[in-house]
Amino acid sequence: MIYEPLSILLVEDEKAHAELTKRAIRRAGNVNRIIVAGDGEEALDYLHNRGKYSDRLKNPTVGLILLDIKLPGIDGIEVLKQIKEDPKLKKIPVIMLTTSDREEDIDNSYDHYANSYLTKPVGFKEFEEKIMQLNSYWLLINEPPVLEE
Repeated sequence: MIYEPLSILLVEDEKAHAELTKRAIRRAGNVNRIIVAGDGEEALDYLHNRGKYSDRLKNPTVGLILLDIKLPGIDGIEVLKQIKEDPKLKKIPVIMLTTSDREEDIDNSYDHYANSYLTKPVGFKEFEEKIMQLNSYWLLINEPPVLEE
């Protein structure tokens, strides 16, 4: 498995949210690549190297996944389930990054082994600060897992 620990898969269907998140991550300066998937199916295609993502050299396994819950088609909880059930993917940290603060969504995420749950703040400055802290912890401070072949 080709693995890039300083790469992030951002699964977000709202283009404006994806751009804000990418900008905040870039400002933190700790990431090599940010791959954006617009829905759950595209995220799973990337993670399983299917379709347009079949070239493992161009599309290596990421070191962190930022996953929205509310996605068209396959929702974030189902994507999370499939990641955590896959022996090759289950160790990748998955952070639920969503506007939902519903207790049911939080519990459901942790029930399916999300590593963290963050709600998106309304203001950009607060959002940017949260993303920079997340980026620093998960990509610099945290010791990443060894992923299986």
